[in-house]
Amino acid sequence: MDEAFYARVNNDRLTSRQIDELIGISRGLIADGQVNEAEAEFLQKWLAANLGVSDQPLIRVLYQRVAEILGDGVYDSAEGAELFETLSRFTTGNFELGEVLKPTGLPLCRPAPSLTFYGKRYCFTGTFNYGQRKHCEAAVVERGAEIGGMTQKTDVLVIGAYATESWKHSSFGNKIMQAVEWRDGGIPISIVAEEHWRRHL
Repeated sequence: MDEAFYARVNNDRLTSRQIDELIGISRGLIADGQVNEAEAEFLQKWLAANLGVSDQPLIRVLYQRVAEILGDGVYDSAEGAELFETLSRFTTGNFELGEVLKPTGLPLCRPAPSLTFYGKRYCFTGTFNYGQRKHCEAAVVERGAEIGGMTQKTDVLVIGAYATESWKHSSFGNKIMQAVEWRDGGIPISIVAEEHWRRHL
């Protein structure tokens, strides 16, 4: 029992130190307002080196996301912007990549609607378990849907699984608030969680 206790305490200390180091690295990477390919590769190497000694979901999920971005050998401006946004929210405490947001904290449609794709217009906001936003968009386009920004023509707003309870103050909160305002005004916009959306794929 004592050995298990000390092992757990040591692991907690190690995890805490890793997160502190990751915050420091992330702040350095975004200091100039962008994350270039070489910086993304450095981050990937650091995450890979720490993956085996950590049970922290944040490190695992962030590693998977960076690996997806670099995996195709093409690092474009959209991917750089997405990684910059992710690291920015993480370092300012507005984003907990390792914690899945409880659906009760969001203005989701209740009951959750049945989703169809053909001829529907989808908008995605937040960070997704499914993959990068472009992967989510591709999944609905393959099924006959359109994608675009948040407008009054949007049929479904899908909110990514990873967020924080302070979503109203986050960078993606504006889309959610706009959708709620339009929905309350009688525009038929469905607001759903990523988990619900994935069940309909």
